[in-house]
Amino acid sequence: MLVGGGGRPARAVGAGAAGGRPLIITEDPLLLDDLLRLCAAAGAEPHVRHSVPEQSGTGGAGGAEEVRGGVGWESAPLVLVGDDAARRVRGAPRRDCVFLVGRELDDPLVWQRAVEIGAEEVLRLPDAESRLVDRIADVVEGAGKPALAVGVIGGSGGAGASTLACALAIRAARAGERTILIDGDPLGGGMDVLLGGEGAEGLRWPDFAGSRGRVGAGALEESLPELHALRVLSWDRGERVVVPPAAMRSVLAAARRRGGVVVVDLPRRVDEAVAEVLAQLDLVLMVVPGELRSVAAAGRVAAGVRMVARDVRVVVRGRCPGGLDAETVAGLLGVPLAGEVPVELGLPGRVAEGEPPGAQRRGALARFCDGFWQRALGAAPGLPA
Repeated sequence: MLVGGGGRPARAVGAGAAGGRPLIITEDPLLLDDLLRLCAAAGAEPHVRHSVPEQSGTGGAGGAEEVRGGVGWESAPLVLVGDDAARRVRGAPRRDCVFLVGRELDDPLVWQRAVEIGAEEVLRLPDAESRLVDRIADVVEGAGKPALAVGVIGGSGGAGASTLACALAIRAARAGERTILIDGDPLGGGMDVLLGGEGAEGLRWPDFAGSRGRVGAGALEESLPELHALRVLSWDRGERVVVPPAAMRSVLAAARRRGGVVVVDLPRRVDEAVAEVLAQLDLVLMVVPGELRSVAAAGRVAAGVRMVARDVRVVVRGRCPGGLDAETVAGLLGVPLAGEVPVELGLPGRVAEGEPPGAQRRGALARFCDGFWQRALGAAPGLPA
């Protein structure tokens, strides 16, 4: 569920549309109310039956008309069987994603009933509510391979981290990857501005500051501004709003569940909220200019990042006259080298005119990003312009 700042509901788009509708089988009205509430929290619109549709006969409630107009035992992405209905479900074909749910499950025979219907788990409410919402949402959203999540952080001020993050997202989107670019730096200039879309319609970080619990992946993606074939989560131009660490964690987790690529532009200061983001990233690229003072500053940044992130690598940006080469920079920092990005002439002017970084296929920045994604994603050479 998406919740806007101050507790107001945010626009939730496409709820329940991604992976199908769950099947609930129960005649217990109180349990049904609970399950309907939990399905709504997961963004799912379920079908409700009193027994297995295929076994209900051809007449009366639950019969062939329900099967034609609804969902069957074998076709539903997930089945929630109330403890009251377990005996009526015996004999149904075995399948995955069946859960036996109830309130009073202290009866020792409940496990026997679960085995008889082939249940994957026995869930007792209200204790298992959070677990059940997660499972419903995963199935309905068609959760598969999570997105490759890459963070970009500047080793020093003005290193060009935001430019690289933007270019990585642009090149991933042009390679056909589902891409979300997340602006993790509230004091930066705004990734939507860098993409020329500060006025684009959609939600920004302040709308998620009051998020509680799970954020729907499909609803998140559809609610964000779409710029240059990718989705962007940035900050608005209003007063600074503090996004709690839990909200940061929930939003990034939702972005990853959609698959594809997630690129996060990170601030250099690692606080609790940034640590939540770092813990979910597959890789952090630290951008460092090839000169000694920048390397000294980057050493302090790297020390904080490496306490949380699982994989940190350095990208060396250009080389000042008499400066350090890429291998020397990586060696001084004790961080693996991800590559070197030469200075791209004319880039600041093109950005000022509204062209996002990485848009020039033959530019140094685009070539670096294309090569990076080919290695990271195992893509064939020859990404489209």
